[in-house]
Amino acid sequence: MIDSGSYMRPPEEEKVYEVGDRVEVNCDHEDKACQRIRGWLKGTVVQVDNKLLAVQFRENIYLTDGWMVPDKILWFPFDSPNVRPYKSPRSRRSRKSDINAKVANL
Repeated sequence: MIDSGSYMRPPEEEKVYEVGDRVEVNCDHEDKACQRIRGWLKGTVVQVDNKLLAVQFRENIYLTDGWMVPDKILWFPFDSPNVRPYKSPRSRRSRKSDINAKVANL
């Protein structure tokens, strides 16, 4: 058995993705002005494999060598630093305050 104190810092918790999860991916894509940029883009997990996950986008995306991806799907390993869970800009707190305001107006 491995001693729990045998490492400098605890291992990072593995991210578990499921089909339908919203994520952000750091990739080459088009902005609203149809200019190619590199940055974080929202996408949806469409397939989860043993070691990889597939993310599909609505915008045009590009491979590093410049080719556009026709099906708008990129594959990433689970531990890729280029994939992170998407956090909605609208927080739960604001939604609760909206509900409380509606109730107060009744």
